[in-house]
Amino acid sequence: MGPFTSTITIVEREMTTAELDLMNAGFNANSLDNGNPIETSERHGFVAIDGSQFIGCSSGLATKNGDAYNGWFYLTDLYVEKYYRRKGHGKTLLGRLEDKIRRLGIRNIWTWTAGYEAPGFYQKQGYDVFAEFNAWYATGHSRLGLRKRL
Repeated sequence: MGPFTSTITIVEREMTTAELDLMNAGFNANSLDNGNPIETSERHGFVAIDGSQFIGCSSGLATKNGDAYNGWFYLTDLYVEKYYRRKGHGKTLLGRLEDKIRRLGIRNIWTWTAGYEAPGFYQKQGYDVFAEFNAWYATGHSRLGLRKRL
């Protein structure tokens, strides 16, 4: 029998943990077959607090190919509570994270943001738009990809 037989069915459901493990093992084997080491991710980040109150954070993922970082950091979170915005905390949180990943030897950072959120903020910090999905949000706002060379 070939790989496609009459007993194969397609089922709409989430994968089980075992199936997810099989898929990831397959991706890892494919990476190795193509001469690439297995990728792993490390989360790095900072939290801003006022006394014991959380006021914001910056964090993201550094991907390693084997023992070496791949050169790009994905900024997944940059957030400041509304009361604390426009006081330099976002710039400080981002700067601290950029300094940390620069020390790790990573030379590029990228992120997504909504057109109604902070593209101007990122551009003031030296980021360039590399992708824009028009009308991504129901309101018609775009989703933007931004990157910076560190």
